[in-house]
Amino acid sequence: MDWHAILRLIHVASFATWFGTVFASLFLLKTLEPKLTGSNKDSGDYPLLLQTYIKLETKVADAGFKIAIVSGLLLAFFFHGWTIPVLIKTGLIILQVALTMGYIVKAIHPLKYPCSRSDYKKWYNLFTISLTMFALVLGVTFFLL
Repeated sequence: MDWHAILRLIHVASFATWFGTVFASLFLLKTLEPKLTGSNKDSGDYPLLLQTYIKLETKVADAGFKIAIVSGLLLAFFFHGWTIPVLIKTGLIILQVALTMGYIVKAIHPLKYPCSRSDYKKWYNLFTISLTMFALVLGVTFFLL
């Protein structure tokens, strides 16, 4: 059995799951924007829908993230070693999580709905941070290392 290939498959699939949940969230937030912004004081159940979705999305994203990390560590430990490229990728992932979580705590958690469009744009700033870091990790992984 080719354990390296299996671990790589698990690693790539879990990274794609993590990445995919970010895109799905972006599309949902774009769809809900008219209901959660503006002067409409009756936002209905949309804030609850968003909150429920984010809780479920977080479970999937966390699982993908954790599996990607564990499989990456196993790949490094058993097959690739702790080389400079592995350490760079590890550092980029840590930076991505720190930036994303820091921004969520600072800008996203305080939001109350309905909110202004300028406040709602904080969501898009979060996706800019997250997707930029994904692009950086993938770019460094495939083109520089």
